[in-house]
Amino acid sequence: MIITDTHTHLYSEQFDEDRNEMIQRAIEAGVSRFFIPAIDSTYLNAMLDLEKSFPENIFLMMGLHPTHVKENFEEELAIVKHWLDKRDFYAIGEIGIDLYWDKTLLKQQQIAFKTQIAWAKERNMPIVIHCRDAFDEIFEILEEEKNEQLFGIFHCFTGNLEQAKKAISYNMKLGIGGVVTFKNGKIDQFLHEIPLKHLVLETDSPYLAPAPFRGKRNESSYIIKVLDKLAEIYKISPQEIAKITTQNSKNIFKI
Repeated sequence: MIITDTHTHLYSEQFDEDRNEMIQRAIEAGVSRFFIPAIDSTYLNAMLDLEKSFPENIFLMMGLHPTHVKENFEEELAIVKHWLDKRDFYAIGEIGIDLYWDKTLLKQQQIAFKTQIAWAKERNMPIVIHCRDAFDEIFEILEEEKNEQLFGIFHCFTGNLEQAKKAISYNMKLGIGGVVTFKNGKIDQFLHEIPLKHLVLETDSPYLAPAPFRGKRNESSYIIKVLDKLAEIYKISPQEIAKITTQNSKNIFKI
């Protein structure tokens, strides 16, 4: 059984004490593919080190995270562009809009999001979208940008059924993680109405640990809890869930 974690921040400082052991735990649990989203240039060396340490398992993205869009965002975007021109990555992400922490830089976030979508389309690369308190703003841009070159993953999907269908209409898979196991997560109530071909698995570790680990540090091995919950929702085996969602990830990331 090959399990794919399509979104995990393995370079996070929260793993500094036991990173290799934590990754090994995940591999032993069947998680053999880890897709690593970018945040900003300060994490780049840590991402490259991860890739060197686990070249068969680690697949890097490149991008500027919306919460790290600051006054110097054009400088950060120039670094993203430099690295996209320099070597291969598997997606542009995570990118998007986050209005939970700060609404004052919405315009800059919109510019950064559109710029990075354009780069993805030029290179025929998927995008990985971060959306927090910003469904309307995200959908407004996707509506402008939609065409055959636009595709990717709506990471950490937490919306309702209507929003799920709308995201899928823009050639997005839904990234399903620990939230599906939460009692108040709500997505478990309608997910059975979404065909499995539209889903990929993720942890977003070290964040959003699934039950029964909620509130603790998340890690990629905990994706088993997400897998088991989806098997319960769709009434098929965890092995089948893993097979379908890994194939979906291959279709997206072309690997």
